[in-house]
Amino acid sequence: MNYHNQAFLEDKCALNELIYLLSKRWLTEVLFGIEEGNNRFTGLKESLEYISDHILANRLKILEEHDLISKNYTSGNTPRAEYALTKKGEELSKLLDGLCSFAETKLSF
Repeated sequence: MNYHNQAFLEDKCALNELIYLLSKRWLTEVLFGIEEGNNRFTGLKESLEYISDHILANRLKILEEHDLISKNYTSGNTPRAEYALTKKGEELSKLLDGLCSFAETKLSF
């Protein structure tokens, strides 16, 4: 039944789909981490102390699938993957920064 409810909400407004995406644990923190310059898996893992490797890999995959980040490989002795925000990811990050400011100043939890 939850699948049908979610599909209905997503059909009603694309914002519902975005909210569902952003509600995945760690997703926004991974996005913000890349924005802050943690552009490698190990750097993100170190900055997000309690995230598991599995969840981090999954969140990176989701962000990449939605074209919010790009994954680039560097050559050398040991090839490495580096992540960067796409234009769409930068735009979303700015919107989320505004929402964070709103939550900090206007809401009291």
